Amino acid sequence: MSLKQTLALAALTLWPALASAGPTPTNWPGILAEARGQTVYWNAWGGSTTTNAFIDWVGTRVATEYGVKLEHVKLADTADAVTRVLAERQAGLDGGGAIDLIWINGANFAAMKDAGLLFGPFAENLPNWALVDSNGKTVTTDFTVPVEGFESPWAMAQVVFMHDTADLPERLGSMSAILDWARAHPGRFTYPQPPDFLGTTFLKQALVDLTSDAAALQQPVDDATYAVVTAPLWTYLDALTPLLWRQGRAYPATGPAQLQLIADDEIDLAISFSPGEATAAIADGQLPDTVRTFVLDGGTIGNASFVAIPYNASAKAGAMVVANFLLSPEAQLRAQDPAILGYGTVLDMARLTEADRAAFDALDLGLATLGPAELGPARPEPHPSWMTRIAADWAQRYGAGL
Repeated sequence: MSLKQTLALAALTLWPALASAGPTPTNWPGILAEARGQTVYWNAWGGSTTTNAFIDWVGTRVATEYGVKLEHVKLADTADAVTRVLAERQAGLDGGGAIDLIWINGANFAAMKDAGLLFGPFAENLPNWALVDSNGKTVTTDFTVPVEGFESPWAMAQVVFMHDTADLPERLGSMSAILDWARAHPGRFTYPQPPDFLGTTFLKQALVDLTSDAAALQQPVDDATYAVVTAPLWTYLDALTPLLWRQGRAYPATGPAQLQLIADDEIDLAISFSPGEATAAIADGQLPDTVRTFVLDGGTIGNASFVAIPYNASAKAGAMVVANFLLSPEAQLRAQDPAILGYGTVLDMARLTEADRAAFDALDLGLATLGPAELGPARPEPHPSWMTRIAADWAQRYGAGL
């Protein structure tokens, strides 16, 4: 996590929680009436052309059906939105805020929830919540933190590794196998530079795969045991870093930049948090059709993407309408289409109509997408404090010379 993020999130803990004010989530007809004519400013990561196009489509649909105008405020870092809400709190702007909806999870959600900066609870009152697989999917906790209705899920993600079979024909079953392969093929692997979320995801996946105390990762970081729990990670990275692309002296800034390195035949292996990303990138001409995906033998980290509404949002009703639409079978089917996004659905197929189930069943996941059985059960995210701590330590150990 960057210094900016650390300071912003630490500052949040200094404020007492606020009571949420706004429309009554249980009065859906009233929410629909209030939402019509509102403009919803959705602050969401803007680093992917396919995601941006999906959000544009959502805007078209909610404008047509509900009279809600959606504006995508493109972020490089979700912490920028957190900092904006915090600044508004400090200025006493407890209504009329600039942000209506945030694509959020993990440490940013935990900090905003703890500081009372979120409107809610609202998620379980959305009409389409009835379709959500709240038992089989990790949608009621976020990096171990109970959601309690303060954010609504809209996509499932799970770590996969993309490999160009023209140069790396076989899957690699563990972090140790990746290191062995890197020793034989130096310079052919890298990951985005932390605090980019994919970069920190690689660190977390390595920690989960290598540590002998996985249970500790489900609790906040304990200073007394931190060094022991993370020792295998630093030993691993000490060995791996000199074997990376450009000897670990430079890293791609983002996931899309990492994909470009595969397309340019500079690397053969990359990490993704979307099982359908490789297929979508092949369809879009961003990757060669020889790219495939795999998961590790011990499983890989999975989580949900959520949207949350700041406590002082100007268009809370409109934001709830957008959150509800994102849970519709129409939106979920489009998001799962690997030609569009390739995200996993949060819906329970047993709760859908026969026609909607048939549409999901008919969806071609594409040549590079692993099906649910191939992905296997997702491993749980560590507590948010682990991401914050290991990202900061990575910067000290490996980022100082960048």
